[in-house]
Amino acid sequence: MKKAVVLLSGGLDSATVLALAAEQGYETFSISFDYGQRHHAELEASRRIADALGVREHKVIKLGLTDIGGSALTDEDIAVPDFGDPLKETESTVPVTYVPARNTIFLSLALGWAEVLGVRDIFIGANVVDYSNYPDCRPEYLKAFEELANLATRAGVEGDHFRIRAPLLNLTKGEIISEGARLGVDYGMTISCYQADDHGVACGVCDSCSFRRKGFLEAGVPDPTPYRTVI
Repeated sequence: MKKAVVLLSGGLDSATVLALAAEQGYETFSISFDYGQRHHAELEASRRIADALGVREHKVIKLGLTDIGGSALTDEDIAVPDFGDPLKETESTVPVTYVPARNTIFLSLALGWAEVLGVRDIFIGANVVDYSNYPDCRPEYLKAFEELANLATRAGVEGDHFRIRAPLLNLTKGEIISEGARLGVDYGMTISCYQADDHGVACGVCDSCSFRRKGFLEAGVPDPTPYRTVI
């Protein structure tokens, strides 16, 4: 059986990617990161999703990205903005919820584990439609990382090439949810909120909550998310 390493955050995108990899016949190995994010409940969500979707092995790696900060997700002094916050109009095109070099760090560790496992396919839930301002979710970035992976590893230089798979890259949130519903993904297990509480209750006002709620409406699928606030 072919094998894949899947980056699994605990959110709906990565859960859908995991289900797609399984449908395509991959034996899956999932990897999550405790990097100092505000929303630790997503790590428990990732474990539930991995178990429900039959992952061969699920790994959680602890990182200290709070040591460098620079993001509303890792620095308590930077507020998570509400969706539609007028203050965002003065920000740069890259939002404050961008975590410096996050996908590069995550993909590098996934690449290392993949090489150890003898896996050559790495799946990531990157999406350019809803998160087009994140520089490390763009197709040119993913292509460049794939090139790096094959330059910087023993497997790559010996001709056994790695492939970075991003099957959701050009889908809307509604299309992603429709695909997951077709695959039987239980989105009630997933957490997308930037500042969910310890019980997994979403704030309901951040960008991620807004994109998620809009996606369920677009897909015509009931939204199972518990929100503290509904806007």
